Amino acid sequence: MDSHRGRRAFLRFLAASPYVAALGGIREFAEGAPEIANSSEAHSVMDFEDVARRKVTPVHWAFIASGVDDDATLRANREGFQHVQLRPRRLCDATHLDMRTDLFGTVYASPIFTCPTSGEKFLDPAGELAVARATKAHGAMQMLSNSTSTALEEVNSAHGRPVWFQLYAPSAWQACEKIIRRVEAAGCPVIALTVDSTTGRNSETYLRALPKNLQPCLSCHAAGLGPSVEGRKMYDGIDMKGVALRNPAMTWEFVDRLRKATSLKLLLKGVDTREDARLAVEHGIDGILVSNHGGRATETGRSTIEALPEVVTEVGGRIPVFLDGGVRRGTDVFKALALGAKAVGIGRPYLWGLGAFGQAGVERVLEIVQGELKLAMGNCGTPTVAAIDRSYVAKRLSW
Repeated sequence: MDSHRGRRAFLRFLAASPYVAALGGIREFAEGAPEIANSSEAHSVMDFEDVARRKVTPVHWAFIASGVDDDATLRANREGFQHVQLRPRRLCDATHLDMRTDLFGTVYASPIFTCPTSGEKFLDPAGELAVARATKAHGAMQMLSNSTSTALEEVNSAHGRPVWFQLYAPSAWQACEKIIRRVEAAGCPVIALTVDSTTGRNSETYLRALPKNLQPCLSCHAAGLGPSVEGRKMYDGIDMKGVALRNPAMTWEFVDRLRKATSLKLLLKGVDTREDARLAVEHGIDGILVSNHGGRATETGRSTIEALPEVVTEVGGRIPVFLDGGVRRGTDVFKALALGAKAVGIGRPYLWGLGAFGQAGVERVLEIVQGELKLAMGNCGTPTVAAIDRSYVAKRLSW
């Protein structure tokens, strides 16, 4: 009898769960669906998750799947999009839909880009090169991590044009400057300085997954897939003895110094408030990436899509605003664009694709999200990305 009561209580819990409710009528089909055998069988980016989970080692899976503390911000990023509704306009000509987006003078096929993620070779031997070839095939922008496991110059070659570069500022300016000069020499047009993880993070879920004996991990992490400098290609030729990979002393004075040190476009990645957005403009920053590191920096409990409007309002069109965090659908991209984002980044979905089927998986992820965005544009009556504005979204009401 107790077991029956427990089962009924569990079922009641599931019925009340917002996660299960979010699945709607698809859950009876999704829960029993067989695992896809190749990328072409995927109907949504979520189809890649289970395949990648099976293929990737548990500790590496924990690294990409987890957040910090209780993973509340990780969950909030996804839930935030459910609080924004679409307001489609009808009887609009959708014969010709144009997703092309101009980012600092370069035109991309869509406003969707791949976010920087650490050392991607732990998911596929081709790593960042597979992502570069996939983004090239779909005309997407690639933002490369400072912790890349593949040389920047090789990634640029595979991508067909220079990528954007994400910078973790080391504690010594000399080391930082050498990285900047290499990025400039490679022809990269944009540096995105990460400002949301200067003092580390409490990656509790990931730490629990670490094996007690770390010896088997050393060959992987010595290849640039962990916290050590060895194997991380951007530190080649730089004396990092006594230099921390993050700079806890970084302030707006450092931003000013970086601004004066390079003529490249400079973004701040991790600005989520109007106060910091105002300061970014005052300090000559060229753009803001509203991001919380995929829920992997500070446990704010606040989604990026909810932080976006105040940043956009504060900058008032003076500089472009970008967004990442929790994006799983083309409709998510549409919502972010409507709330003022210039372009929208995806992270975990393309990593699932990479871990599941390599380059083919990343290509299919991009194809799916771009296709969903195009459908949303047509059904909402917006023939171009520029036509998407706040009139096409509404905040969900609590009835």
